[in-house]
Amino acid sequence: MFELVLSLCLAADPSVCAERRIAPAVADEEACHETADMRAAAWLAAHPGLALAGWTCGPGAPDPRFAIAEVAEGIHVHRGRHDIARPENAGDLANIGFIVGNEAVAVIDAGGTRAVGEALLASISATTDLPVRWVILTHMHPDHVLGAEVFAEAGARIIGHAKLARALAARAETYEANMLRLAGPQAMLGTRVVLPEEGVEGVREIDLGGRVLELAAHPTAHTDNDLSVFDRQTGTWWVADLVFAEHTPAIDGSIRGWIAELEAMRARPAARIVPGHGPAALPWPGGSDATLGYLQALAGETRAAIRRGETMNEAIRHLGESQRGNWELFDEFNPRNASAAFQELEWE
Repeated sequence: MFELVLSLCLAADPSVCAERRIAPAVADEEACHETADMRAAAWLAAHPGLALAGWTCGPGAPDPRFAIAEVAEGIHVHRGRHDIARPENAGDLANIGFIVGNEAVAVIDAGGTRAVGEALLASISATTDLPVRWVILTHMHPDHVLGAEVFAEAGARIIGHAKLARALAARAETYEANMLRLAGPQAMLGTRVVLPEEGVEGVREIDLGGRVLELAAHPTAHTDNDLSVFDRQTGTWWVADLVFAEHTPAIDGSIRGWIAELEAMRARPAARIVPGHGPAALPWPGGSDATLGYLQALAGETRAAIRRGETMNEAIRHLGESQRGNWELFDEFNPRNASAAFQELEWE
């Protein structure tokens, strides 16, 4: 297969340039050359503010720095970095990946920039010739969704929780601006939020050809639009940010709801889980122990501070400190969690 690669620069600042792979790939180099001008013009029309410096056609190849692990048969996971977005990581912060059936591929989360999505698509193309028919977005956070347009261009259908489209639409401008500020204009070149075409309420099944995925919409927990994916063939449960490992959890929904949902989920059997951050796979239910322990400790400390009559400004200086040694990026995420927990539990 041959890829069309555009060399692009910001029209307002020609010193900021990057290459972007334009899906879908085509069967041969001649077809790529014949359609290149038309495809480049159409893509640029949909991405104003960019200028074309040139294009090339060439055989696609995965980035050797973009590691993929097969954690079970047909379950491929790329482990994101424990970091905040910055130019050096290009928004590659979340565990993302894909599941291969007999007829099609489903992508689970798309990364924090278009560049990350392109790297994932290249890894898929190196693994299988089957088409990517689905992009399943597990929740709204930018490190999981901003690469989705790459797969939409390749013909995939984007699906998420029933509340995801509204949540993303309300935050799209903020997410794009924040990632631009943190990751920088080169990493973000050509990146934009795309909304899901389908929302899941309850449970929805997707058949990849001899492989059925069960998509489940969860009540408010990590966010109000959490979606998990269960692969019946291997018993692998892609729980995304409902479970964190090593990386401090981030509360953007309800601490009470998250605790209750994890406790309920732990009754369901699974061979393994894929968390949103941390190792590519964890045992179940033990893999959720650390997340649940953090949330329970934070809730307990918050309730105690409220009983003592502390103000939120006083309390957030120490809430969660018992957990500091267990987590990376603690100072980046725990203060926000403490504020969210105090505001929620103050009115119990």
